[in-house]
Amino acid sequence: MDDRLKMRASDEDRQEMVDRLRGALADGRLKIDEFEDRVGLAYQAVTYGDLVPLSADLPATGSTAAPEAARPALAAPDRAPWGGALADLPMTLRVLWTIWLTAVSINVVVWALVSGTTGHLIYPWPLWVAGPYGAALVAVSAGVLQLRRGRGSAGQRRPQAQG
Repeated sequence: MDDRLKMRASDEDRQEMVDRLRGALADGRLKIDEFEDRVGLAYQAVTYGDLVPLSADLPATGSTAAPEAARPALAAPDRAPWGGALADLPMTLRVLWTIWLTAVSINVVVWALVSGTTGHLIYPWPLWVAGPYGAALVAVSAGVLQLRRGRGSAGQRRPQAQG
């Protein structure tokens, strides 16, 4: 059994662990922050030994053995509010994007109200709120997406380069 723990895990093995953790979350056995932490560790796992501790305190039965048809329904609420590339970002970046969008929206509304009540357009100062922070979020998000794509397809690119 010790040799198996040293064997490299596949993408399918990592996904099975995430599905099991999702079932434990649905059963109420994990809190959302525990689930997010364990899912992150599952996707970073290299060997079976990295995966074993993630479910060591969870029972083998329950809705963790949910049928395939139920799995997409559990994953849908997590991705539904976020379209496009935002769905692939970590939760922290999605929260930062939400905060940025809220702050920019409030500033634009205030600017529009002030411009409307004075009768002329005033300097578009919300650009100073939106621009620098938006540019920083775009840069960080692009970097994270690039890292995730590179990590996910690194094994596929290397054999092509050698062949």
